Amino acid sequence: MDQLSNSTLYIILGVLLVFSAYFSSSETGLMSINRYRLKHLANEGHKGAKRVQSLLNRPDRLIGLILIGNNLVNIAATTVATILCWRLFGDFYGPIVATFGLTLIVLIFAEVTPKTYAALHPEKVAFPSSVILLPLLFVMTPFVKGVNGITNGILFLFRMNPQSGNGDSLSREELRTVVYEAGTMIPKKHQDMLVSILDLEKVTAEDIMVPRSDIFAIDINDDWKLIQRQLTYSQHTRVLLYRDSIDDAVGFVHVRDALRLLSKDQFTKATMLRAVREIYYTPESTPLHKLMFKFQQERERIGLVVDEYGDIQGLVTLEDILEEIIGDFTTNMLPDYSKEAIEQQDGSYLVDGSANIRELNKEMSWSFPTDGPKTLNGLVLEYLEDIPENNISLRLAGYPIEIVDISGNMIKTVRIQPAFYVSPIEESCD
Repeated sequence: MDQLSNSTLYIILGVLLVFSAYFSSSETGLMSINRYRLKHLANEGHKGAKRVQSLLNRPDRLIGLILIGNNLVNIAATTVATILCWRLFGDFYGPIVATFGLTLIVLIFAEVTPKTYAALHPEKVAFPSSVILLPLLFVMTPFVKGVNGITNGILFLFRMNPQSGNGDSLSREELRTVVYEAGTMIPKKHQDMLVSILDLEKVTAEDIMVPRSDIFAIDINDDWKLIQRQLTYSQHTRVLLYRDSIDDAVGFVHVRDALRLLSKDQFTKATMLRAVREIYYTPESTPLHKLMFKFQQERERIGLVVDEYGDIQGLVTLEDILEEIIGDFTTNMLPDYSKEAIEQQDGSYLVDGSANIRELNKEMSWSFPTDGPKTLNGLVLEYLEDIPENNISLRLAGYPIEIVDISGNMIKTVRIQPAFYVSPIEESCD
């Protein structure tokens, strides 16, 4: 290089720094690009996205290529800078000036600045870069494979496989974070629906079922006029029929079938029993996502929930599952406050003891534990380990609770003071 003039060396050094900046920004841009948006663009036929996707299919080769190119130009730039500094500052000061000067120049113009820009605008960098990198990778494949073979061998000694890993797979919690991080791109209501779908396997049929005591059912051994009256005023399209006890369930009758028979003057006990539809049973521990698929497979919309002994514990419908996803169905545009929690003037709430804890937590934004009893009555009884008397007060899950009314062996009404919520851990009984 002694025959080259200083001006030529300056030009060569500038070109090498440009190449260094290119390799640095390419690496950051390609590694920072959104993989899911990339797949979306590639599926839509975006040529740049397809090129980048093919490069990222083997990230070890891509990184190897970029690092080889970056190191080559940086070493060459060091050599050129050293020669220039020798000429300008002499043998003693030349290498020192070259070392510190080039380090500063490389950091500013070939590392920090291009990498920062690439991190902020990965697509603007990655797509154009792929035009050069893809053919360059093809040309340098033998050399890249050789270098990667050595590095993969070293990684193998540490029991690491560079081709293994989870790739772009997301866990449920990671997907939940992605949904919430979408911000205004996905409306809040839609975010809640998507997260509810992810949570379906955490919720079982027991969590959403109508309890056995609240099932609207008709005893076919009752007087025929009483049965007709119950069907006439039923608020449900499907009604459970049983003999003497709900454990001896006969089946479901559709009110539409009853009306059809009534219109033909053929509505009797015998014809009603012939119109009964078979009962679908499901274990109380069935996750909702599986129950929904079973309903779809069996073409069912309603079923009875049974425990491990086969005893009927409640009733679950397809509508109950849909409400877990999209919220309660209502034709009223005003907020639908819980009918089981009535607000008082002092800010407390009178709550029905049979209220479902999960529903209360959702509607009232409370934090009662849901890993035990399903009703508020059951939760209080489990905590006290006895059937209490009226006007007993306790603090449960941080909420002051007063037992207002007891009927038989059940707590009918409690008063809850949510304004005095302290901590889920702090519990005391007064």
